[in-house]
Amino acid sequence: MVYHTIYITMLILLSFMLLACLIRAVRGPLIADRLMAVNMMGTMVMVMIAVLALMLNEGYLVDICLIYAMISFLAVVVLSKVYIGIYEEKHRKEKDPKNNGVKEDMSDGNT
Repeated sequence: MVYHTIYITMLILLSFMLLACLIRAVRGPLIADRLMAVNMMGTMVMVMIAVLALMLNEGYLVDICLIYAMISFLAVVVLSKVYIGIYEEKHRKEKDPKNNGVKEDMSDGNT
């Protein structure tokens, strides 16, 4: 009975922390802040699933937690790649203002 109360308390605390991360993900001034908030939200959801697995005494929830960890990691990697691509493109346009959005010739000059 004592453990059940601790589990419920932890789930409530984690839900408030998840809400705070959601606010940071929406309001974050930088893309890096938003990316970190999404990563932290994924971690907290995994912890919440693990606490539920203990509270309900169900082993299959741990498997779901591991699958969620892989998906969360993959999502953060993809979002990071997109952010890096946008960042590099923005700086490439700043360095070459006379390009005006025209694609460069990608040939190596050996034609």
